[in-house]
Amino acid sequence: MANSFSKQEVVAFDQVLEGFEDALVISKAFRKYQLDGTTAERAFNTIWRPQPYIAQSFTGLDQTSNFARNYTQLSVPTTLSYSHAVPLTLTALELRDALQEERLGQAALQRLASDINVDCMNLAALTGSIVVKRTSAASGFDDLAAVDTVLNNQGIPMTMRKAFLSSADYNSMASNLAQRQTLNGRTESAYTNAQVGQVAGFDTYKMDYAYRLTAATATGVTITNTNPLYYTPAATVASSDGLTRNNVDNRYQNISIAVTSGTVKVGDAFTIAGVNATHHITKGDTGALKTFRITGIVSGAGGTGVVTITPPIISGTGGTDPELQYKNVTAAPANGASITFLNTVSAPVNVFWQDDCFEIMPGRYVPAPDSGMAVMSATTKSGITVTMARQGAIGDLSTKYRWDVFYGLVNLQPEMSGIELFNQT
Repeated sequence: MANSFSKQEVVAFDQVLEGFEDALVISKAFRKYQLDGTTAERAFNTIWRPQPYIAQSFTGLDQTSNFARNYTQLSVPTTLSYSHAVPLTLTALELRDALQEERLGQAALQRLASDINVDCMNLAALTGSIVVKRTSAASGFDDLAAVDTVLNNQGIPMTMRKAFLSSADYNSMASNLAQRQTLNGRTESAYTNAQVGQVAGFDTYKMDYAYRLTAATATGVTITNTNPLYYTPAATVASSDGLTRNNVDNRYQNISIAVTSGTVKVGDAFTIAGVNATHHITKGDTGALKTFRITGIVSGAGGTGVVTITPPIISGTGGTDPELQYKNVTAAPANGASITFLNTVSAPVNVFWQDDCFEIMPGRYVPAPDSGMAVMSATTKSGITVTMARQGAIGDLSTKYRWDVFYGLVNLQPEMSGIELFNQT
């Protein structure tokens, strides 16, 4: 029969969990999607989540010919693929100090909270496709106002926007705010607590960890697709046997490139000559080049190769309904079009997004109740379930402990999220 925790251990676990909840800075800003364990197991821990529809409109009274147009619902896979555990062993002598277990529990959950925040930050830093490059250090309002302008021009909803900044860049903004004399309460908070608050429509947060994106080293990079390079969204694709259809992840596209010198890498941000961004709803030209990110190296990081990028290049060149519905650029790039990298200087990444982008899907382990372990779990307000297990060894009277978290993360819409880099050339 399974062991059980004492009342004192349960109380200690609950108290430590409160501190764990407070440490989940970034993950608390992610939306939550709950998936029950039975469904997760039967679906191999993966569920497809729908992306927002984009509608088309047409002018004129007579719309007869337009009723035949089709709307394509795109979806994104979310997988329970992140797991972290802190295992340790206490001897029978160490357990004489009742506080040992509680202290180690605090350390374990502190580390797990850090792991979750790092995973969330890395996902946001490497998959957000909107890139705002600043040539000077962070200074305040103008920096986030520049992000606001880009998002507005591309038709991203103006509400519930979030920005997470590195400590250095956040404090630079606070310094600018602290020197102002016209914002009484805000100025005092900036000076005493380095608190910025809401700026240019963004709720801002300070991070103790920020992903550091190194400078791009590749030069003379060009597009080498001989056919027009564009992408046609599709909800599903026929399986190899032709009997079923499988969902398609439309966030990415493979493109062929040639590199004169150096190598490209995951995370590099770039623009393509002649490829401007469009407003997602009106499809109007924003007048600014579309920004892209490299999310994978298929072959040949240097020389001639193939890389995976986000977002795909949807130019409407093929004229199909899905292309016109999700069009995001003014034109397909020409063969030989030059690529210009934006991350020219290594720097910490500041991330921003609109509320619909990032989701965290909590999972949980369910050990057998009669397996000889004492098992206890609790779910935080942010949705993360922490499992604590204990098992004794009769050989040396030691006790093994472990704390576990299990979850999935997804960027549902890379075109509604991005990064801001400072001190670039």
